[in-house]
Order: sequence, then structure tokens, then C-alpha cells
Amino acid sequence: MSTGIRRFGTAVLTAALVTGLTATTATAAPERTELRQAMNELVTAGGAGVQVRVHDGQGNWAGSAGTRELGGHAKVPTDGRYRVGSITKTFVSTVILQLVGEGKVELDKPVDQYLPRFGLDRRITVRMILQHTSGLFNYTGEVNPDGSLDPGIPLDGQEFIDKRFHTYQPEELVGVALAKPPRFEPGTSWSYSNTNYVLAGLLVEQLTGTDYTEQLSRRILHPLGLRDTSFPGTRPGIPGPHAHGYYAYSVEGERKLVDITKLNPSWATSAGEIISTTKDLDRFITGLLGGKLLSPPLLAEMLKMAPAGELGAYGLGVQKMETGCGEPVYGHTGGIHGYQSFLFSTLDGTNRLEISLTQGDVDTSDPAAAEKYYRAAEKVAVVAACGKTPPVAQRQLVDLR
Repeated sequence: MSTGIRRFGTAVLTAALVTGLTATTATAAPERTELRQAMNELVTAGGAGVQVRVHDGQGNWAGSAGTRELGGHAKVPTDGRYRVGSITKTFVSTVILQLVGEGKVELDKPVDQYLPRFGLDRRITVRMILQHTSGLFNYTGEVNPDGSLDPGIPLDGQEFIDKRFHTYQPEELVGVALAKPPRFEPGTSWSYSNTNYVLAGLLVEQLTGTDYTEQLSRRILHPLGLRDTSFPGTRPGIPGPHAHGYYAYSVEGERKLVDITKLNPSWATSAGEIISTTKDLDRFITGLLGGKLLSPPLLAEMLKMAPAGELGAYGLGVQKMETGCGEPVYGHTGGIHGYQSFLFSTLDGTNRLEISLTQGDVDTSDPAAAEKYYRAAEKVAVVAACGKTPPVAQRQLVDLR
């Protein structure tokens, strides 16, 4: 999440640490040879591990590759919990749209009307914060047109490691963003900003009088039976079975590697704090696109897309991705230190995929290593979506963190 649209984290894992694939099948299904190969290539290219869940015309399948911890032999669990990063945004947007349906908020009214304490530009509407067209600076940092970084809160290098257990308040994060000039006039362009979804979480709280996590639990987790999904708040650990994620960086030319599984995710809050599983996320996307959470008119509002640069198209907390093998898929990507995730489905729900990648021992400031890893991650996602490597060149899957 640190620079809006930013690929995050890689690691090269030696062949000696690759323990192969484990797999379970919910129904009789083919061996998924290409997908298994792509998963192994990802581990070789730098992933500590990966778990994948797929539902398509070939059946249901869940499998994993790599190790639960670097240097160990335990395999990545296929029911393991992980930090889903910006997939959190789809949950938050869903609740905002439910509140629209209840008449508590209007999409095209100013956010300032509901959250006056921040003095926001009154041209910024609720729809704009959900669609990233507000122009608000991203408190996790912005990449300028010349490639330089306009930093936000410290999320990289030794400075981040030193503050990995620091607690941030949502209002503090909004304040960091508002201290910077807006990126553009509201509604005139698109730029991914985590600030939008911190405001969205605060908006839920303002409209309901309760914490946004209570509303997501009552409106989504409990109705869909998402028992392994949680909101850590300031708690650093991941409950239940899980694979470890790592963060590699350099200090004065010296490479360092940290097991980053434990961190305080308060800096992500309603923009990216959720912990979940592939099975729970599959239930969520199935319920969302299947009409269990939103009425048809509200789901249609969510799926109204705006051009989103290299990302393709973005609705209200939902990405649209072209896979190169037929129907587009809808959902979200996510990234937080040590973890990357994918959640996508066709609109009719016949093809669905959930992926969690755990990063290992590569400093992503190395362009060649980073490119190799991200290409491998992209291949896993596309093969999972298509059932095989598509005949056309795969498009770049951008990780949002």
C-alpha cells in the first residue's frame, strides 16, 4: 500500500528450500500441471511460499508450494491465514453501499457533509473516495511523474523496521495526507490513494456510531460465515495456521532480512488490515457477486468502472482485470509487508481464484530480481484464472498496497 500502485516484496529461494507442492481436491479434477509448474517457478524466483484456491470448469482445487518458514521443511498450509492488504477495500466499499441502500449516505454527496471535521474539499464525493478519483494524497507515499517518491509515513527500510510496532490513529493518517497538496482536481483523474479508504472507514463509523470492524463483522462476516477472517487492529500476530512473510532491504550496502510476519497493521486500518483465508475470500466474492450482500442496483454501482491507468479499470472498491483468455475477472489485489494476495471472479462466479504469496529473501530494490519475481507471480495469477497459460501475452497484474 505504500505508494498507491506499488509492487511490493520479492525473495529468491534456493532450490534446496523448495519442498514441492501439496494439494487437496474438493472434487475430482485434473492435476493442474501448468498451475503447479507456475507455483514452483514463483518459489524459485523468490517466493517463500504460495497457496492457491481455484474454482472453474475443471472443478475445485487448492494447493501450495514452498515452505511455511525459510529454512524449514513444513509446507505452506492450504487453509492458512494471511494478511490480505487492499482486498480490505472491497469489504469496506460493500458496507458503504449497504448504507447507501439504507438511506444513510448518498454516493454523490460531499464527504465533508458527513465528516466535516477534516475540512475536505466539498467537491470530493463519497463515490470519489471509493473509486480513487478524489485526488487526495496517498499517506503511504506517491510516485511523481519523474519517478521520484514523495514520501508519506515510513514504510520502507530501517526506518520502517524501527517503527513496525508503532500505533497510528486513522485521523493521524488523514492528517498526513491533507498536509500535502492534492494530486489533481476532484473527479478529473484517477490515482490510487489509501487515504480514501481510511476516510471510508471513518465514514462508516460516523454513520453508524460503531467501529467500522463491528459493521463489517455484522454485515459481511457473520452472514457469510467467514469464521477465519479477522481485524487485527494493533495486534501484531496472525492467529491460527499461517506461512511466514519476509522483508529484505539494504542499509549502507548491507542486505538485511527480517521475518515480518508480526507487525502492527494500524497504519493500514480500513485500507488494508484484514487477515483471512482463501476459503473465506472465496465465500466473500461468491456472496458479493451473487447478490447476497448488495441489491442489483447497488452492485451495478459498484461495478461502474473508471479508467485506472496501468491497472485497467476500477469501480467502487473493485478492480476489473483482463486475463487474455476470455471473460474479464473482478475483485482486488492486495499487498502488505511479507504478503501479496489476489481475489478475482467472473461476474457469474463460474471462475474464481484466491492466491496468497509469501515473500522471501530478495531485496526488491534489485530491479532484475524484482522483475523476475513479479513476472512469476503474474503467471500464477493468469494461469489460475485461465486454467492454462493464455495464447496472448499476459497483462501486468499490479499489486496494490
